[in-house]
Amino acid sequence: MTFAFDNAPVWLDLLGVFFFAVSGSLLAARKHIDIVGSLLLASLVGLGGGVIRDIILNTGPPAAFTTPAYLVPPVLATALVYFLFPYVQRYTSMLTLFDAGGLALFCMTGTIKALASGMNPVASVLLGVTTAVGGGLLRDVTANEVPELFNPKSIYAVPAFVGSAMTSALWVFGLFNVLTAAVVAAVVFAFRVLAWRRSWQAPLAVNGWQRRSSDPKP
Repeated sequence: MTFAFDNAPVWLDLLGVFFFAVSGSLLAARKHIDIVGSLLLASLVGLGGGVIRDIILNTGPPAAFTTPAYLVPPVLATALVYFLFPYVQRYTSMLTLFDAGGLALFCMTGTIKALASGMNPVASVLLGVTTAVGGGLLRDVTANEVPELFNPKSIYAVPAFVGSAMTSALWVFGLFNVLTAAVVAAVVFAFRVLAWRRSWQAPLAVNGWQRRSSDPKP
């Protein structure tokens, strides 16, 4: 049995918004930004990818501006980081873990919405990736960080491509359900975290170029 489109993407979206929002608030805390800036950064990363997706789909105002529930995850994430950051700041992987969780969920919701709107599977995969990486890109640029999307020391978009492609294939064959969605999310999350932990790197833009000596070896 496949997901009922009207229900599944909402709670998947909200969960993805929360994970991304926590990553934004964690980054704000590390850069000593005040709580207002933390909320804004959490909202930007949590809602940004979905807003880009909805604008591209041209299905009306973005869900973030028409559904009040979308405002809850950034507020909750900001509050949690405000009270708990002193206890979690020693775990340097927390930002990456929450970011990976948001990436895993958003690549699915973006793909599902695109397919349900009538886009072809290939275009749906591209929109799923755009949804997944859009918020993180906005977060890093706003916080004056090197965007993970363009970081030569990290693999960021590839796990989203894998998740979006898996989601599209499962949807087309009528196999996308709660169980398969959990599998897709686990694959994307594990791929992203392993790539970060083991410093996996994609080939450089030109064959024969060498990485700078300061770059970690694969």
